[in-house]
Amino acid sequence: MKIAVVGATGQTGQYLVNQALQQGHVVTALVRNPGKLTVTHENLKAIICFKLCYVQSTKVIMDILTVSLVTVFQVVTADIFSADSLETHFKDQDVVMSCLGFPASFFTGVTGYTRSMTAMVSAMQEARVNRIITMTSWYTEPNSGTQSSYLIRFLLLPLIRSVLSNMYEMEQLLQKTEDINWTVVRPPGLKNLPATAQEFLTHEGYFVPDNNGQPPGSAVGRGDVARFMLSLLNSNAWAKKGVAITTK
Repeated sequence: MKIAVVGATGQTGQYLVNQALQQGHVVTALVRNPGKLTVTHENLKAIICFKLCYVQSTKVIMDILTVSLVTVFQVVTADIFSADSLETHFKDQDVVMSCLGFPASFFTGVTGYTRSMTAMVSAMQEARVNRIITMTSWYTEPNSGTQSSYLIRFLLLPLIRSVLSNMYEMEQLLQKTEDINWTVVRPPGLKNLPATAQEFLTHEGYFVPDNNGQPPGSAVGRGDVARFMLSLLNSNAWAKKGVAITTK
């Protein structure tokens, strides 16, 4: 398949790009920092974006110069918050996969998830790409963590609530789209570990409950999150749904 990966230089994104290439997919990686791109493969087209500013008369013109690291050289526009610029890269793709992440903020709130997804959905509609697989987290719904452990409920969740809230808003945005076949993958805490062969446990909700219906203390390797996301390429099992995951 032809896959456009947004957030390809993040820790999970790099696992996803590597695994996708190993599986024979053609990957277009949209990256903001070319120095973070360490993957080289004949199927990888790396779109590197940096701004050029120059003055023509009294007008400042902002351009984006896009260069391919490996196989092609193109001059295009790329901005994860602009539908017009994303549309160019989404054309002729089979699926968009997003591993974007944004840091918590106590003062201004987090808006990156909704802003980027609004742009991606609009770009997909114009480019006629209708499949997107993205990731958020356990506990995005505000009341879903009430049964979690004391440490998670009263220490961790308040620290990252600004992130979880915007993730939840992004999920709600996707639920309102009619012409996009979306899947939201919700992992628990993330460990920077490669993929394993462990079996996945899944649940259509905001965490994977244990035998007592409680959320267990759980973490999963980023490589396994990428493995699960790629497993959805040939399956509609979680179409238009959010799925919480962990491993056994």
